[in-house]
Amino acid sequence: MKKLMSVLLVLAMAFALVACGSSNTPAATTAATAAPAADTTATEAPAADNGNALLDADGNPFHIGIVTGSVSQSEDDRRGAEAFQAMYGEENVTLAIYPDNFTEELETTIQTIVNLSDDPEMKAIVVNQAVPGTTEAFRQIKERRPDIICIAGESHEDLPEIGSAADLTTNNDFVARGYLIIRTAHELGCDTFVHISFPRHMAYETMSRRVAIMKAACEEFGMKFVLETAPDPTSDVGVAGAQAYILEKVPEWVEKYGTKAAYFCTNDAHTEPLLKQLLEYGGYFIEADLPSPLMGYPGALGLDLTEEAGDFEKILAKVEAAINEKGGADRFGTWAYSYGYTVSAGLAEHAKNVIQGESELCDIDDIAKAYQVFSPKAEWNGSNYTNADTGVKMDNVFLVYQDTYIMGNPGHFMGSTSVEVPEKYFTLK
Repeated sequence: MKKLMSVLLVLAMAFALVACGSSNTPAATTAATAAPAADTTATEAPAADNGNALLDADGNPFHIGIVTGSVSQSEDDRRGAEAFQAMYGEENVTLAIYPDNFTEELETTIQTIVNLSDDPEMKAIVVNQAVPGTTEAFRQIKERRPDIICIAGESHEDLPEIGSAADLTTNNDFVARGYLIIRTAHELGCDTFVHISFPRHMAYETMSRRVAIMKAACEEFGMKFVLETAPDPTSDVGVAGAQAYILEKVPEWVEKYGTKAAYFCTNDAHTEPLLKQLLEYGGYFIEADLPSPLMGYPGALGLDLTEEAGDFEKILAKVEAAINEKGGADRFGTWAYSYGYTVSAGLAEHAKNVIQGESELCDIDDIAKAYQVFSPKAEWNGSNYTNADTGVKMDNVFLVYQDTYIMGNPGHFMGSTSVEVPEKYFTLK
């Protein structure tokens, strides 16, 4: 915790706010074209409360709860929650973990979230990722404690469903990214795109729509689109079995699809073995489902990032150097700052600002302001979610994404947040 508190001191610096509007309008105004400098001068971040109460706009104390997956399932999400707790104190911020096997332990998941509302001073609960059961938990909380702000990050439930119970939901922009990931692969010279997932994920609206968009984009750019199935880590095979499958299959896939194929997987646990084998056998990896320099790369590269913990500029620099050393330059990408880390900490920061009367709950500029405390040099873009079936735009559900960074010597941003996504992709499903 002390380490997290110390590294957070580098995070506060000048930033631009994200503009509200369509997903093809750049949100932040940074114009960086190279990797963030690893040796930037530290500036003062929001000071830790050290046990002092958080006070609302009327001077009353309040608490914030954050629910995430475990380190084994969603490390970045958990670390972001820990960073926020380190910033504002354990007395003010309560952390909880939903079960790894959340598909089979629905009631436990629901109760884990609902239990936070037993605290009479709890005023906001953030769930990231909002796994199945979150909607029901939020409904139960609202019945007993309507004063609590319920916020969902990266929902596994359909967005209209979670949006009906949550006060605010944010999700990675699966619409824009479905197109932009393929466009980036094409720009890097790829001729094939391999999508790896399993039935549970493909039942999610966000992922099934993204597949349709990716397939259509491949047709636009003259690329082959391939669907491959891998074991669900929440099934009986577990994480170890799912990872072993990826390790075994990647050499076969590379032989089958060639070294100009780009790969994408929908599950965090699949990412590390996929990266490890692509580095060994060839192929491209544009960005993870929930991108981060920490998503799969440290394990695949055998990196110890203890000294860099929490400082994503230094983390990215170290990961990039290792990628280059292994011959992966210009083939592997990420977001410069962890999405999961930023969402956990950023949504909690946003909740704090709302409770203190400094921000509006459903204002994307205010959401971006909170996110950028934890991603100070990031360029973001985003829009409100629009239901593809009804055409209805939801005022409390936002889709966001960060510019893609391709590691190399030198590495470079792709300018993805400035690309206009063709309108036809927003209604594909």
